[in-house]
Amino acid sequence: MKPNVHTTIKGLLKEKLIKIEDELKADVFSYNGTFTDGIEMAIKSLIEELASDPDKKDRLVVILTTTGGSAFAVERYVDIIRHNYTYVDFIIPDYAYSAGTIFCMSGDNIYMDYSSVLGPIDPQVQNKEGKWVAALGYLDKVNEAIQKSAANKLSEAEFLMIKDLDLAELRSYEQAKELTNVLLKQWLAKYKFSNWTTHRTNVTLKGQPVTDLEKEAKAEDIANKLNDNTLWKSHGRPINIKALQSIGLQIEDFSAKEPLRTLVTDYYHLLSDYIVSNNLPIFVQTRKFV
Repeated sequence: MKPNVHTTIKGLLKEKLIKIEDELKADVFSYNGTFTDGIEMAIKSLIEELASDPDKKDRLVVILTTTGGSAFAVERYVDIIRHNYTYVDFIIPDYAYSAGTIFCMSGDNIYMDYSSVLGPIDPQVQNKEGKWVAALGYLDKVNEAIQKSAANKLSEAEFLMIKDLDLAELRSYEQAKELTNVLLKQWLAKYKFSNWTTHRTNVTLKGQPVTDLEKEAKAEDIANKLNDNTLWKSHGRPINIKALQSIGLQIEDFSAKEPLRTLVTDYYHLLSDYIVSNNLPIFVQTRKFV
């Protein structure tokens, strides 16, 4: 009996993922889709299954493509992954926005090519209709209305709009913003900056040890910039390698690193076609599961 197309493509995806593992000498976890609360236990089972394999490596590489979603889910993913792996790296073949950007900051290294992008960490929250919305957009409009009101320039239309807003919902937006900043600062200082032991670019401090306070200050500065709506103008603004490096993030550029780039590109193209053909909202894969 001939295997069907669905089975054949899944087999090819597994083969291509294993080739990436062999090249990186690491376990690989592929995640494509939004971050949704409620599937954390399924992710835990996948990671634990991979970590219990006799051929388990100390390093996990996450191949990530996402528009974002729940920061609460991401926080649990990080707890699960870091419990099972000492070293964690991220590969972004295309894009990782919002909560995906936050997720990347829990890695020791972030690999991108010249066309890969991250995004502002403006948190996404679900409104009453269940749609994911950018929290800072709401908060910015409320703050703008407050300033106009103080200057007696608030229009009747703006007043009616503000009057009908749910204060509890607004507070949840503020809390989401606070959480993204806290997570980003914590993970950058603890993981991304773990190998930053001496100053390299500061002429005055070059060669001197980097203190924990300096790591925390640097992490806070990057978090504030990634959460600055006035800087990026849009929640969906793509931020490339050069822009990320300009705010102090070290990114590993794999644009010219062969065969890694070809392996990742081939895998991602097949994966994208498979997801679109099967209309899959979330796709996860390890060598043990596809």
